[in-house]
Amino acid sequence: MSEQAVIRPEIKALPKVLLHDHLDGGLRPATIVELAEQNGYVGLPTTDPEALGRWFREAADSGSLERYLETFDHSVAVMQTADALRRVASEAAQDLAEDGVVYAEIRYAPEQHLEGGLTLEQVVEAVNEGFREGESASGNRIVVRALLTAMRHAAKSTEIAQLVVRYRDQGVAGFDIAGAEAGFPPTRHLDAFEYLRRENAHFTIHAGEAFGLPSIWEAIQWCGTERLGHGVRIMDDISTDDAGADKLGLLAAYVRDRRIPLEMCPSSNLQTGAADSIAAHPITHLKDLRYRVTINTDNRLMSGTSMSQEMQLLVDEAGWTVDDLRWATINAMKSAFLPFDERLAIIDDVIKPGYD
Repeated sequence: MSEQAVIRPEIKALPKVLLHDHLDGGLRPATIVELAEQNGYVGLPTTDPEALGRWFREAADSGSLERYLETFDHSVAVMQTADALRRVASEAAQDLAEDGVVYAEIRYAPEQHLEGGLTLEQVVEAVNEGFREGESASGNRIVVRALLTAMRHAAKSTEIAQLVVRYRDQGVAGFDIAGAEAGFPPTRHLDAFEYLRRENAHFTIHAGEAFGLPSIWEAIQWCGTERLGHGVRIMDDISTDDAGADKLGLLAAYVRDRRIPLEMCPSSNLQTGAADSIAAHPITHLKDLRYRVTINTDNRLMSGTSMSQEMQLLVDEAGWTVDDLRWATINAMKSAFLPFDERLAIIDDVIKPGYD
């Protein structure tokens, strides 16, 4: 993946909006070590926090989404108690606020945190409590909402969707499905998506990362997703004519015309082989074509990244300007699963003054 950028203070100070960040992919290495000791987990490759952080990044640098996902075995293993979930959620909110993030949607799969005897409801309530603690500890400089994720290969999607509706007034903003795309199309979970639409609930779908246009098409046209998690493979439907002009296929045109947000994660895509470099990452081409692109971290631990890091890399390696960053940040806030008046207030009162 790309070398770590030297983050300039002006980039660090910019207000940021994060729509695609995994709770189990953003733990502090020192927290993993401490929680492993507290809970008797002995599977860590090392108990030295610095070396552990390095191990996560190197293990994720494989070019394979499947291998990338294996790194989560360790982080999920230490997130099996209510206290651990509260701590991890609180620290995530604090870390993001310290990086200048003013609004974040952090996703996690409740079904992956049941090994210690918790119920799905207890998992959601513990994470919600952690987010509120983190907001408060950060001086309320950040607003955090949860996205509840169902795993593509499992059969709990409708149950997780029902949790979204039950807890939507308690900090849960929406629903997501994640996991390996190949062999597990989003249409396997149509019952969940139809339920969410009947209940006027929000959802996004991981699509167009490791698998191509069929995954994106199904997510939009069959499932009705509001946003695309990654969506980088929409480039497969964009060609160049003899004069060098871009030619959009029907799906690519539809995504742009409908202003469907793309939750793009540059550094993560390098690790999973969905892009070759930051300079060549489709996010810049799609920005120039005026798609509704947003900048995201995906998994801060595995990618050794932050929102400031992602922004600085785009400036240094892909020629982005501060105006581009402002545009993408407003794109993200417009696309958040938050009531319209609350989105508008953050744009007008926080983002625009912060960039001006």
